[in-house]
Amino acid sequence: MCHALLQNPQFFRWLLRVDAELAGEARGAGCACGGVLHRADYPRKPRGCPPEVRADFATRFSFCCNRCRCRTTSMSVRFLGRRVYLALLVVLGSARHAGQNPGAVRLSTTLAIPLRTLERWRQWWKDQFPRSTLWQAAGARFLPPVTERFPTSLLERFVGDAAAAMGHLLLFLTPVTVRPTALRGGR
Repeated sequence: MCHALLQNPQFFRWLLRVDAELAGEARGAGCACGGVLHRADYPRKPRGCPPEVRADFATRFSFCCNRCRCRTTSMSVRFLGRRVYLALLVVLGSARHAGQNPGAVRLSTTLAIPLRTLERWRQWWKDQFPRSTLWQAAGARFLPPVTERFPTSLLERFVGDAAAAMGHLLLFLTPVTVRPTALRGGR
């Protein structure tokens, strides 16, 4: 599954289409102040991106209000927050990584991800994800219950072939790709 998705340009194009749709929804919702949102994408240098789609992944869709100047960044299936690695790699790397074992070393070498980074991701899935607002709200909806072997046990709950299951998981994770916003007035 790991190498097949990482070498599938169609899957990466699908991720881009989904992100464009999510960006369109965010822009259509407008700013909380009632202002119009204009494109103000963030430049990105994502790691783990195939060369043939790298140019399409060089920006993260974002908007700026013409009235209050507040930023609105849409949810994403390509990027998991501010991490420099693609969300796909964070999920795959975390699912395959299980400490300092030969398999983890091979994975680290194959994907060019330092073992320390894989360990940081594993800790995020172990410590922070279960406490996230998303998991607190949606975790009980999975039957049978998801064990705490994140993200592997979560990925196993999504049906379909490898691409479909990963796509569903990345869509499920979109709320954690943006910071929670508080209601606030303009400047």
